[in-house]
Amino acid sequence: MTDPSRSKASQGGRKERVLHTRVPAVLEQELKRLANAWRVPVSNLVRAILEDALETIDVVGRKAEGELRSVAELLASERGRLREKSAAQLDKLSDAPEPSDPGSEDPLRGAVGATPITLVHDAICGITGTEMSAGSEAHLVLFTQPGKQLIVRKDALQDDTSTNAEETHD
Repeated sequence: MTDPSRSKASQGGRKERVLHTRVPAVLEQELKRLANAWRVPVSNLVRAILEDALETIDVVGRKAEGELRSVAELLASERGRLREKSAAQLDKLSDAPEPSDPGSEDPLRGAVGATPITLVHDAICGITGTEMSAGSEAHLVLFTQPGKQLIVRKDALQDDTSTNAEETHD
């Protein structure tokens, strides 16, 4: 003999279970009122509400997942853009003249002027390669090339620039 509940479950394609739950009296009255208005049993109304809630949660979850993916992709592209920008800035810095070697190019080539400065942080002279401590006097050399500048020891600039300046004032 076959169990009638089994044949009923196999016809519907799913095995239905009875679920008992406690609800506040106010919720029970609201469910009964709504079921009566729709002319359906309370159990069918509760089942429909639960199915709709689960489907809604699934849809909202998929949408939130999609939005999170979009935000993650946006962050990844922005991170890549910032990496490229910082790499370009590092390239600019690496193009700055190295401390001079006897056979290297003149680090002051293209310089248009120099102004005295007091160092806020330790630095390395762009001509001699010697360390300069914070608080010491140095010169900031400016070039015609935009953004290019060089920090040098006070005594690293050629002496003839100061003598030329003195001669013009006499």
